Amino acid sequence: MSTVFRDLLKKVGSGQHTSDVLTRSEAAQAAQLMLLGEATPAQIGAFMIAHRIRRPKSIELAGFLDAYAQLGPTLHPVAADYPALVFCLPYDGRARTAPAQPLVALMLAVCGCPVVLHGGDRMPTKYGLPLIDTWQALGINWTGLPLTAIQDIFEQTKLGYLHLPDHFPQAQSLVPYREQIGKRPPQATLELMWCPYAGDCQVIVGYVHPPTEGLAKGTLAAIGVSNFITVKGLEGSPDLPRARAAIIGLHAPNSEERLVLHARDYGVGDKRETPLKPESTYLETLQNTLAGKPTYLQAIALWNGGFYLWRSGVTSNLADGIDKARNLLDSDRLTQHITVIQQAIDRYRQ
Repeated sequence: MSTVFRDLLKKVGSGQHTSDVLTRSEAAQAAQLMLLGEATPAQIGAFMIAHRIRRPKSIELAGFLDAYAQLGPTLHPVAADYPALVFCLPYDGRARTAPAQPLVALMLAVCGCPVVLHGGDRMPTKYGLPLIDTWQALGINWTGLPLTAIQDIFEQTKLGYLHLPDHFPQAQSLVPYREQIGKRPPQATLELMWCPYAGDCQVIVGYVHPPTEGLAKGTLAAIGVSNFITVKGLEGSPDLPRARAAIIGLHAPNSEERLVLHARDYGVGDKRETPLKPESTYLETLQNTLAGKPTYLQAIALWNGGFYLWRSGVTSNLADGIDKARNLLDSDRLTQHITVIQQAIDRYRQ
């Protein structure tokens, strides 16, 4: 048992009137003790549920991210014409709506904008479709590769994926607790803000509940991330909705802009969001979309691809971004880039 962790647990879990907020250094220490397994399973589970009930503060999440920066993987800067986009998606995947990834990531990478993705395998509590499975359906297997290989592939293709079991086993060791406590712990919120890239970038934060956006703003400000986008997206992802207004925050040093966008104004709206189920149909449709066939995913790709092509700097406005996304879907550039990524990966599997 860690007596140091016990004291931190007492501070978090002493009840409504006597619990207190951890300092940034205390939160970093608590995260390190959990990640390194120096806290016992009983202590870790108690901390997670107590912290969830009390709700984490931005300064505490900043401390957690300090521990992630110390113990976790980081991709080094790559030369590019645009700042990288770091997409932070819920690790427990999608269960109701069809994802826009990896179409968006491919569009950006083809245009020379680096994209950093991170995630794990199927994960509690939702056990939704994870990003890693979507890529595998396209013939791209990011698993089992060392970090040096991911860095090299990232430099070659402008696309890098950090897989939790391979590249951050300490964080992976905490995943079973999600099932055991039956709730998302604060670490699930942390994943929406983690930026494992050391270069010039924009962090893309998806959220469902408005308080999460406030947490992200405070946390990222505390760790010195000044360029980020918040999106009230589908299932907490950065995917823009098409059946309702897309509420977006554009955050830069000393400025913040609020956007409310409607897909119908750009000819890609719908009365309801496109359902995911069954997953097999979605994955087959994803392949057909990349092959240039007309599918229901085209509008999703145009709306999201167009927005992120605009915000990355590839195009000067949203309408041009949508046109650019349409031209990419009509060409074979995305499928060619998949082949380039596959070849880059294959060199490390031989």
